[in-house]
Amino acid sequence: MTHLDRCDEVSRRWVTEAIAAVEADANRSADTHLLPFPLPREWGIDLYLKDESVHPTGSLKHRLARSLFLYGLCNGWIGPRTTIVEASSGSTAVSEAYFARMLGLPFIAVMPAATSPEKIAQIEFQGGRCHLVDDPARVVVEARGLAEETGGHFMDQFTYAERATDWRGNNNIAESIYAQLALERHPVPDWIVVGAGTGGTSATIGRYIRYRRLHTKLCVVDTEYSAFYPAWLAADWTLRIEKGSRIEGIGRPSVEPSFVPPVVDRMAQVPDAASLAAMRTGSAVLGRRVGGSTGTNLWGAFGLIAGMLAEGRSGSLVTLICDAGERYADTYYSDDWVAGQGLDLAPHLATVERFLADGVWPA
Repeated sequence: MTHLDRCDEVSRRWVTEAIAAVEADANRSADTHLLPFPLPREWGIDLYLKDESVHPTGSLKHRLARSLFLYGLCNGWIGPRTTIVEASSGSTAVSEAYFARMLGLPFIAVMPAATSPEKIAQIEFQGGRCHLVDDPARVVVEARGLAEETGGHFMDQFTYAERATDWRGNNNIAESIYAQLALERHPVPDWIVVGAGTGGTSATIGRYIRYRRLHTKLCVVDTEYSAFYPAWLAADWTLRIEKGSRIEGIGRPSVEPSFVPPVVDRMAQVPDAASLAAMRTGSAVLGRRVGGSTGTNLWGAFGLIAGMLAEGRSGSLVTLICDAGERYADTYYSDDWVAGQGLDLAPHLATVERFLADGVWPA
């Protein structure tokens, strides 16, 4: 056996052990909860929130990070000395830093300089290093450059999110949702509402709905300063937005490769002030803080529910708690920060309060 053969054998053994470690993480983590959101029972409509904040790293991105690591390991892209690099506004980086530390690998997160201090601290707590970029539109370029400089692997969540997850099942988020709804009064939801970040979650859920031949429709909600919604309207997937999204985790300056438009039934753009209003009201109703992207999801779900009420229809909807609000104490939950962004939450708070009282939504 040559020295090269021995090195290959050692690397192969390390990869086998690394895959086992990542799979064990999934095996010892209970599935995330599906929480009912209180609505008047006489409406005949049930809203559920899939609580992704209870993952070990506190967000929906834990699923994505696990899938991306398995994808990289099985493709031979990640070895025992590989530096892991990612372009992320926070939550994906927190989760990837967790798995990198688990495998003993260095991790660098390339992120906008405006990312919340709480998320930066969480990445560093997991052993990662943060590389901050003033221009949010350049995070991917910077990440690719760092991967080349270090001889590492750029995880590229925006390209690989839709293909790293098994959309047919294997305890993906869609399969989990339907299993947890099995004993409810409306076990097949009329709508599932998710945000557009990488596009991977909507691709997984949309494909699963079609694969299982279900009547559920998929609504993707987008933020201000994001390319997904205007590109959808114009059917122009090359469209770009110069300003970065203020709602961390969703919204992108361009349509990412993992976004699969044909599996989406409807898109809606949510004003940032509306996302934060729904976030704050939803937190008060649930008795716990949720993040800004959860507010975007709730705003989209409330509009769909009001439409069903106006049509005299009953049924159910599902959306996601993407992460916990404690990460945004100094931003979304800070009145000073909100005012500094020029956002007025008052009219949107009134809209949500009226909806929760009588089901009415603006035309």
